[in-house]
Amino acid sequence: MGVVILLVMAAGVAAMLTRKLPTGFALVLLAVAIAFIAGAPLTGENSVLDTVLQEGAPALAATMVAILLGSWLGKLLDETGIAGTLVRKIVEFGGDRPVVVALGVLAVSTLVGTVTGSAPAAMLAGIIGIPAMIAVGIPKVTAAGTILMGIAAGMPFELPIWQFFSTALELPIPTVRGFMLKLFPFALAAAVLFVLVETRRRGVEHAWSLKSASAKPVSRREQLGDAPWYALLTPVVPLVLALGFEVAILPSMLAGVLYALLTTTRPREMNKRLLRTLYGAFEVAAAPMVLFIAIGILLAAVKLPGAVESLEPLVKAVSPQNPVLFVLVFTLLVPLCLYRGPLNVFGLGAGIAGVLIAAGIYPAVAVLGLATSYNQVFGVSDPTSTQTVWSAQYAGVTPQQVMLRTLPYVWAVALGGFCVTAATYL
Repeated sequence: MGVVILLVMAAGVAAMLTRKLPTGFALVLLAVAIAFIAGAPLTGENSVLDTVLQEGAPALAATMVAILLGSWLGKLLDETGIAGTLVRKIVEFGGDRPVVVALGVLAVSTLVGTVTGSAPAAMLAGIIGIPAMIAVGIPKVTAAGTILMGIAAGMPFELPIWQFFSTALELPIPTVRGFMLKLFPFALAAAVLFVLVETRRRGVEHAWSLKSASAKPVSRREQLGDAPWYALLTPVVPLVLALGFEVAILPSMLAGVLYALLTTTRPREMNKRLLRTLYGAFEVAAAPMVLFIAIGILLAAVKLPGAVESLEPLVKAVSPQNPVLFVLVFTLLVPLCLYRGPLNVFGLGAGIAGVLIAAGIYPAVAVLGLATSYNQVFGVSDPTSTQTVWSAQYAGVTPQQVMLRTLPYVWAVALGGFCVTAATYL
């Protein structure tokens, strides 16, 4: 029975890779198939309808709310000019020094990455940052990669990600936060190294060809000018509350929304801006929220007693227990999280993580180390991820070029995460 489930999983991966089915739909169909194969009844306890679909769909509700709040805060950073002001100030400070400009844009990208992820984060930092870097001679692939590496450096502090791993792996927030703090130095070091090495290795290229630069209309945000200096602290507010004062994630993010609003908006305009940005946030958050509904359903399916019983011996046979082998094997498997592969945590990888925990193969905190380390790779180098596609296209290169340039650096980040996991939790 376990072999049949694995074959169905492989078919699901193939459907996602070939784009025969959207990832969310494929995960739901996969979950239902796994439940039936595992012998789950249609209704009742541990059933397809009541357990997998009814209980699984809202299982990650807290994560979905966090994603919405992050998107809302991201919309405010855009509309109020906070993100644009941060980038412009950095570019002005860097002048015609390419490395300084790139490091400054990297810093802004890291800040933005703590607030929201995916394409919105790339756009907030990249709309101004990528043209500015190319204008001072930074190669286009390096400019796109700088935005992505910066977002990934901020990812360990992205509060919606904390909520996701806490809920999906059934771990307390302090445990997730603790590992993220250990992962951050690797992500930051790789990002800085990327900028220092790639800007020097490739040299200066003065080849401005960004089509959108000359034709881009002046937005209302640009007409309003720079945001006040104290409003630029907005991305830090949720982090200070969550890290320094251990305030819960959702209130911390709401505080960031209110701070952005109060420091940039006149009282008579607050109501309209609140509603406008909130409605815009729903548009941005819709796709990831659908994906999290599907992931919750998949997690419910792989945790069914019949599924765990069928998969446990197979998964246990191929899962290394020796710490050295653990690091070696999972480091070699890093490419499997690319192209929506089986180790992508926002796809089938979530189901595999659920099996590893439910079957008792690894402690949940070790699975956290695996999942978050792979996520650092996916968030930068996967040519199918929205932030990679947007950054590459906006810079005038292909996502595959960005993948090849950034993959060695994020692979090293994953290796660092695996070493910490093996040394601490195995």
